Amino acid sequence: MALFRDYVVHTPEEIERIRVAMQMTVQVRDQLVELVRPGMSTLQIDTLAGDLIRATGGTSGFLNYHGFPGNICISLNDEVVHGIGSPHRIVQECDIVSVDIGVMYNNAVGDSAITFGFGELPAETKRLLKATQEALMAGIAAAVKGNYIRDISRAVEKRAMADHLGIVREMVGHGVGIRLHEPPDVPNYVTPVRGPKLVPGMVLAIEPMLNLGSNRIKQDSDGWTIRTKDGSLSAHFEHSILITDNKPEILTWPKTM
Repeated sequence: MALFRDYVVHTPEEIERIRVAMQMTVQVRDQLVELVRPGMSTLQIDTLAGDLIRATGGTSGFLNYHGFPGNICISLNDEVVHGIGSPHRIVQECDIVSVDIGVMYNNAVGDSAITFGFGELPAETKRLLKATQEALMAGIAAAVKGNYIRDISRAVEKRAMADHLGIVREMVGHGVGIRLHEPPDVPNYVTPVRGPKLVPGMVLAIEPMLNLGSNRIKQDSDGWTIRTKDGSLSAHFEHSILITDNKPEILTWPKTM
């Protein structure tokens, strides 16, 4: 691993380990989407996630990270990120659920998030989910060698603004691979700083967090859960990618697809 002032370039050996941890993360993420059902508490979901993570042979990349008490982050409806499993938060029909998952294995870590719903979702909810997923893919498409971090940010912002969605500014994407959070930051909006040039060997977690209402957020009294200030729904999609000489490699894409 070559650590520069504002970014990290991983060695080929590290990249192979990172690929394995990322695919473990994919396995847990996709199993959760299949297994989570209305009527489950978020604590049950967190416990299930812990079991699935251990079944891969890995460990949670989130548990005890800066004191975080859960195996994964589980956020419902107006919760943006960092929701903690609770016996009192029950998934209901027509809810949307975001799960953010990190699996550590062999001194590498994966990171991915997805938002999904139950039942016949309202049109506005479907619009939010579609736009957030498309914003993620737009950001990934811009993550090519020779571009800058700001090119990713611009692509995400353009897609979000097309649907007049609130772009959360306080939480951003980041480098990932050996540690859960590595430089650089990857904002979902254009900043005055263009950030580092993208070079092969960089691994980035791109993760738009978009709201149906404003971009303003607040933190719950638990010290972790972030929710929209106006109570509007929020969606969160995240892929981790490898910058290559050609198009980016989506490390958290299922190998079967």
